[in-house]
Amino acid sequence: MKCFLGEVAEIILGGTPSTSNSEYWGGGIPWVSPGDINGFKYIKKTERTITAAGLKNSNTKLLGKGEVIISARGSVGKIVQCIQPMAFNQSCYAIRTKDCNVLVPEYIYYLLHHCVDYLRQNSAGAVFNAIIKTTLERTPITLYPVEIQKRIASILSAYDDLIENNRRRIRLLEQAARLLYREWFVHLRFPGHEHVKINNGLPEGWEKKTAFDVMDVLSGGTPKTKIPAYWNGDIPFYTPKDATECAYVQDTIKSLTEEGLRHCNSKLYPKNTIFITARGTVGKINLAQTSMAMNQSCYALIAHPPVNQYFLYLSLADGVEQFRSRAVGAVFDAIIRDTFKLIPFIVPDDKIINLFTEQAKPVFQQIDILSTENRKLAQARNLLLPRLMNGELTI
Repeated sequence: MKCFLGEVAEIILGGTPSTSNSEYWGGGIPWVSPGDINGFKYIKKTERTITAAGLKNSNTKLLGKGEVIISARGSVGKIVQCIQPMAFNQSCYAIRTKDCNVLVPEYIYYLLHHCVDYLRQNSAGAVFNAIIKTTLERTPITLYPVEIQKRIASILSAYDDLIENNRRRIRLLEQAARLLYREWFVHLRFPGHEHVKINNGLPEGWEKKTAFDVMDVLSGGTPKTKIPAYWNGDIPFYTPKDATECAYVQDTIKSLTEEGLRHCNSKLYPKNTIFITARGTVGKINLAQTSMAMNQSCYALIAHPPVNQYFLYLSLADGVEQFRSRAVGAVFDAIIRDTFKLIPFIVPDDKIINLFTEQAKPVFQQIDILSTENRKLAQARNLLLPRLMNGELTI
């Protein structure tokens, strides 16, 4: 049956409590904004939370577990499913079924993914693209019988469940690497520490430097956006919007052609380059999982031996608040090159760094493997989705 989305689903706009009232913020209710939606099916935590008073005294709504949110401004069309009750801001809509016997809640997430190109093509705005409520309500859909909806959702969810299981494994591996780093280099319980003399708070043979001393701090750039020949090629183009909670990033929203790279101030940075966001939400850190370029709102960091990329990544991730506290800017916070000269950096002796790398490197290699597996699972799911939605496969 053909119909419009608004005939079978309620379109709900979010809201924001007053930011000047501290009683509305920092509570136990996750509050979703587009920046919290990171390309995975489920959302578990948000950058900001609100209180019950904030919920009551604003236009935001509380969604239940399993309900679906779509970003409507800026990076439009990012979709996520709540894993617990959550509120959301006015840059997003929630899509809620009017009748579970007509439109199955589990199916809505995949239905929106199928419609996302239509929504983006029909977004508009003088300053930035936006999806308006009417566009969502008038989105044409094919409404299958409930049993078919459930089967489609079940088939596609199997891929997302595998992806989520790998994400859990990745989080555990990253946690293990960070705990190992802290045990050795914060608590100074590295192998043989009992027999090492401490001078001025540092083990003998270790040095206190600045972050700037131990790495190359490299910049990026953006080719002209009005020249189509520069864009939509095979070269990933990292920006702060691509920052993920996982160590590695492989897929980016935008990509460059070889011609675009030649007309860009960014180099093609190799795998395991560290990217740190330098403007807006500063201090998000990722490792490049493949060669990629980068825009001017980030820095690329390459370690000087004996420091290596794994040690550097964990050290920066452990001390990221130092960057945020030193960010400056009249309009928005920003990290500048000189910021790296203000960040203290402890360099252990070569033997300890090598011992640490022997243990940390296999952990990152496993994270790399699981991240690549997730990318392949997502590609397989994305190929299957339109065929199921268009009725090309019999189920």
